[in-house]
Amino acid sequence: MRTALRVPPCGDPRFRGRQTACGRGARGPRNGTQRTAKSGKLQESVRLVKVALFVGGRGTRLLGDESPLPKALFEVGDRPIVWHIMRSFMAAGMNRFVLLLGYRGDLIADYFIHHAPYESADVLVTAGGGGRPEVELIGPGDPGWEITLCPTGTDTEKGERLRMARRYLQDEPDFMATYGDGLSDIDIRGLADFHRSHGKIATVTAVRVNSQWGHLELDGGGLVTGLIEKPPLDGWVNGGFFVFKREVLDYLDPNDTLESNCLPRLAADGQLMAYRHEGFWTAMDTYKDNLALNQLWDSGAAPWRTWG
Repeated sequence: MRTALRVPPCGDPRFRGRQTACGRGARGPRNGTQRTAKSGKLQESVRLVKVALFVGGRGTRLLGDESPLPKALFEVGDRPIVWHIMRSFMAAGMNRFVLLLGYRGDLIADYFIHHAPYESADVLVTAGGGGRPEVELIGPGDPGWEITLCPTGTDTEKGERLRMARRYLQDEPDFMATYGDGLSDIDIRGLADFHRSHGKIATVTAVRVNSQWGHLELDGGGLVTGLIEKPPLDGWVNGGFFVFKREVLDYLDPNDTLESNCLPRLAADGQLMAYRHEGFWTAMDTYKDNLALNQLWDSGAAPWRTWG
């Protein structure tokens, strides 16, 4: 049984100025010391912008009200969906993440601190002599990332989660944000370039979706003249991949929702643009969605896999 971590609320004054799970990520195994075969500063060429991830979802429609896992940890293949999302951003050169933790955030912290580093690398454990064992990653492993774990409350609205993480997001002109359950083959660099080109405060990704049901075509008398299985719907929906200028943080009032409060304010002020994405996009809302994503991954043809 894994030992759950108790992570303090983001901004807790007891942790200011210290390297902790609420800051730049406590490192290493609980019972040992971690060394990496390759170390050094992250290359500046990949430190483009930070990415805020909303990972507070409960996964109710996946396993019911008593789901033992947060939605972000439901697996696609043998990795949590949040890992897939982060790898998509890393493929675009963005490896600094702020995880806005909610329901069972302790499990997400536990995954990234005690499990993720060892999932794709060989591990050498040196023990004996009465001291703590030393753990060395000797395989290539996943590319490096920098993760800020920011507990923001179990039922906090997304706008408030962003507001609580202000001190981690305001140090650069722009940051990106996305939900912890959406996968896409979106051109993330193209999205960032589009945002910088128009000069507005916010960019939302607009995507098209298909109906969940088959549609009937009828004549005036009720005769069925055609059947279309799950056709594309008219219009655009919010695809959940955002780019914000840091000024967006001034649009957030306490306990704001992102979609019902902040974004409408931006739109009313002429500060919200849409980046149209016509390619693959899906959200993992239900158990059926999870099965479909696993089937895509197992087929070797997952459209969102933009990395090698």
